[in-house]
Amino acid sequence: MPMVEKQEALCPGRQLFIPNKQNRKDYAVMNTVILTLKKLIIVFSLIWIVAPQVRAEEPEGGLFVEPSINSETGQNSVSYPTPLSNSSGNSEGFGLGARIGFHLSEAFFLGVDGRYSMPQFKDSSVNYDARAVSTNYGPVVGVQMPIVGLRLWGSYILGGDLNPEESEGFDVRFRDASGYRVGAGFRLAAVSLNLEYQEQKYGQSNLEQVGTFSFAPGSTIDSVELESKTWLASLSFPLEL
Repeated sequence: MPMVEKQEALCPGRQLFIPNKQNRKDYAVMNTVILTLKKLIIVFSLIWIVAPQVRAEEPEGGLFVEPSINSETGQNSVSYPTPLSNSSGNSEGFGLGARIGFHLSEAFFLGVDGRYSMPQFKDSSVNYDARAVSTNYGPVVGVQMPIVGLRLWGSYILGGDLNPEESEGFDVRFRDASGYRVGAGFRLAAVSLNLEYQEQKYGQSNLEQVGTFSFAPGSTIDSVELESKTWLASLSFPLEL
């Protein structure tokens, strides 16, 4: 008697299930997912066990420094005097940052935040496309979960400038930056992966050249205004001192 007939004789109304190629593929995917979940459970279990032991060895407060490597991308809007029209543009590039301050407790920190970057500055009205140097600084306050976990912070930008190189016969420097920056990150021991949003407005500009017209070095033109909105992704290294 064939195998299928024997199966039907033993279990009337039921058919022998013979996995096809698609079923075997589904089983393999399911097994891979289950194995991955098991590995993740093991990793997070180890973190859960080790983190309290490391936390117990650290002081609840004290001085800290936090250098960072940043990547930024932003949108700019510029208001020029007549006969130039208002314009929009963007800036992208890499930079460095640093914080120094105090942990008021395991969960709260307060300090000073400074940034330095060299983005590519582009502006549509005058076809401006040049490398720039950007800086800003201000106080920062934040909260965090000790050793492993979420971090949240905010900064008030007290000052800074954006100085693009000359391009297409146009040369301007934006100064007296003000604004804010908010961010969130995930910290594991001495490494933090971060995402920030920043808005700045420059209250003063030094216009040195517009086409064939030249200005005295350092000439201040209040009618040129720049506003920028920027996203920053960074990798930082919080270090207790």
